[in-house]
Amino acid sequence: MLKKPVLTGAMLIWMACILMLASPALSQDMEEIIVTSTPIIDGNVVDSYGSTTTVVTEEQIRNLNAQDLGTALRRTPGVNISRHNQIGSHGGAEGGAVFIRGMGSSRPGAEIKTFIDGVPMYMGIWNHPLLDLLSIDTAAEIEVFKSPQPHRFGNAFGAINIVPKRQRNEGFKTNLHLAGGSYSTIVQRAEHAGKISGTDYYLGQSFRKSSGHRKKSHGQLTNYFARIGTELGDNWYASVFGLHTDNHAWDPGEKDADPLEREGKYGTEAWMGSAKVEHDYERFRGSVQVYANQGEGQQLDRPDGRPDAIWKFKYHGIKAVEELNLWTGGELRLGFDYDITTGEGRPGGDKWDGPTNRVTSPYMAINQFIGDESGFYAIPSAGLRYYNHNRFSSETAPHAGLILGYRNTQIHFGYSKGVLYPGLEVVYLSEESIPALGESWKDLKAETMDHYEVGISHSWEKVRADLTLFRDKGKNRYVIDPPPPFPPAYDNIGTYRTQGVEATLSYNPINDLSLFAGVTFLDSDPSDLPYAPERTFSAGLNWRFFKSFQLSLDGQYVSERYVESRTRRDGFTNENKVGSHYLLNGKLSYLYKMESSNLDLEFFIAGENLTDVDYEYKPGYPMPGINGMVGVSVRF
Repeated sequence: MLKKPVLTGAMLIWMACILMLASPALSQDMEEIIVTSTPIIDGNVVDSYGSTTTVVTEEQIRNLNAQDLGTALRRTPGVNISRHNQIGSHGGAEGGAVFIRGMGSSRPGAEIKTFIDGVPMYMGIWNHPLLDLLSIDTAAEIEVFKSPQPHRFGNAFGAINIVPKRQRNEGFKTNLHLAGGSYSTIVQRAEHAGKISGTDYYLGQSFRKSSGHRKKSHGQLTNYFARIGTELGDNWYASVFGLHTDNHAWDPGEKDADPLEREGKYGTEAWMGSAKVEHDYERFRGSVQVYANQGEGQQLDRPDGRPDAIWKFKYHGIKAVEELNLWTGGELRLGFDYDITTGEGRPGGDKWDGPTNRVTSPYMAINQFIGDESGFYAIPSAGLRYYNHNRFSSETAPHAGLILGYRNTQIHFGYSKGVLYPGLEVVYLSEESIPALGESWKDLKAETMDHYEVGISHSWEKVRADLTLFRDKGKNRYVIDPPPPFPPAYDNIGTYRTQGVEATLSYNPINDLSLFAGVTFLDSDPSDLPYAPERTFSAGLNWRFFKSFQLSLDGQYVSERYVESRTRRDGFTNENKVGSHYLLNGKLSYLYKMESSNLDLEFFIAGENLTDVDYEYKPGYPMPGINGMVGVSVRF
């Protein structure tokens, strides 16, 4: 049974403001809105270097009624998630994380890195993502990179990048959103944007809170962001972006277990700032970006009496890229990344000062278009990224691609090498947690992955189909080699392999109906690789009917799989599994649009787990049954 949403004084004030703004629209005829957006994802994009990116837009996020990065990507083919809470993520890993084709489960550290506008935003000391640091309210798009792409990013095997919102048209707009639902969940967002004579800005704020579906599973997310940009003549543009986020989530603990085994509250807080100058001419375009951010993870209020632990991190650096079209059909891409990471911790009162890691990473890539876009064409490409680390040995990451096309059919082939360096976690564990490790971390090398991919896509008038075959082979995974003999030591001896097939189909039979289906088959070695289900199927639809109604449905089947973190210890085997499940979610909206006042009004009801199935992402952590949310949004 659904619990009734709790309306606080703040919610009542917000509801009154929204209704006053919307009231003129209720008395006038409404103009029809045509729904054409694709459900689940916007599409798979193959760039001119033969690399594939999956894109999820702001509209897809809204139709999914997503509240965080995990729920925004939960139906994306090749992506799996974990979570404990309705709102908020308890740390990383099983408490709240995103995994791509089996990547991302290594802890500490992770093969996946997360970015906002290309700037790193993840837990610097433990070297893995924290989802609560990544506000999706800032996102115009979410880019999912399912493979190493040295011409786009470095020091990771896969990546997720949030592209910030920007006001591109002259004028102003305001978005207000309020919703409440099961488990005393409250969601509130406010945004305002404008553009005047070449200067644009975007301001936003959001708040989410829920008591959770289990005792001690409540969470809260608070975010503020701003972006300001201005045109500097016809070819130059400068912008600054800032984000502040302050969040927490509780660990409900394993069902029927001793409450003292709970991990208490995990808090996250971060500040981010970046400044970018871009230029765009006929034969060359590029940008230079400087950034600085800092944040912390807080392990608090543990019921067994352990002291609070706080880990702080800082990033700053420079990112520059230039694309040159110096000859017909050719492109030369030159780039430079310089990233600095520092951190400190208070694991139990005593302060730990971490070292400073610096990675200097220049790269270049080249491609050549041959043929005719309306007929046969080919685009060969190649490139190389170089890594210089102040503590570990240098590495190179080559890549090569080939695109063959004829009209609406395209085949792409690609190879790329990924490089992933150990982070501050190896120093922290050696100096604070396992002193017997000594300085063995200094002998580590970077992990590497070889990625191979071939894909084909074809577009008809109303249908687009994609099929991709991939193979990833990782080596030099850094692990702790335990005794005997004593002492334990870090070593690069871990290997793994994943391979599979991924297919997607988008179909727009009529203007008011859009359908999507995606499937991923995955084979991994070792077979206990966490969050690497053999079969995943997702589907969705967006349907506009009776002029003012919109229905969005999304569903996903995930086969049984191993779960929890892949511990960095030699000989470790994973025995924790969860069963398969199928989830169905939906959102029904009633829409108004009034041209005279430029007002859009949406009333909606959304439901999750509509078939009320029992499922879990971690053994002993049951997820919510059927639950729902109602809300209203105004855009003017």
